[in-house]
Amino acid sequence: MTSTATLTARMPNPAALLPGVGEAIGGLAAAAHAGGLPEGLLELVHLRVSLINGCSSCVHAGTRGLRDAGETDDRLATVGAWREAPWFTDAERAALELAEHVTRLADRGEAVPDALWADVTRHYDETGIAALLLWIATSNLFNRLNAPVRQPAGGGW
Repeated sequence: MTSTATLTARMPNPAALLPGVGEAIGGLAAAAHAGGLPEGLLELVHLRVSLINGCSSCVHAGTRGLRDAGETDDRLATVGAWREAPWFTDAERAALELAEHVTRLADRGEAVPDALWADVTRHYDETGIAALLLWIATSNLFNRLNAPVRQPAGGGW
């Protein structure tokens, strides 16, 4: 069992310590959200990325945000197993699979296989794909700043 001491933050989040970082990350997030994709889709993608990376802060925030936006418990409970769950659209499935591939770059021989890219292009135009890729990258950035310092769920920066 892990002691309570190991579950506390190790230091403030790097984005809170270095000048301009929070604003820069906020700019990335704003740009991704300005890409014309539904907010719910972006939040589902963020939740999936955060589940893969084990970022409790982002999983908590993403789940809470989706629930507050009216997302169903069925969908929230199965984001990590979306392939077997009936509650996701084909467009959402393409985005979630893209998120998995981009998040797990080192786990695969090819970052994004042609078949997946073709599926993504059936559902999203280039601006939407750009927004998705930027959001996936930004979500990974959030996770990679939070997880090493053990940013507590519900804590914020």
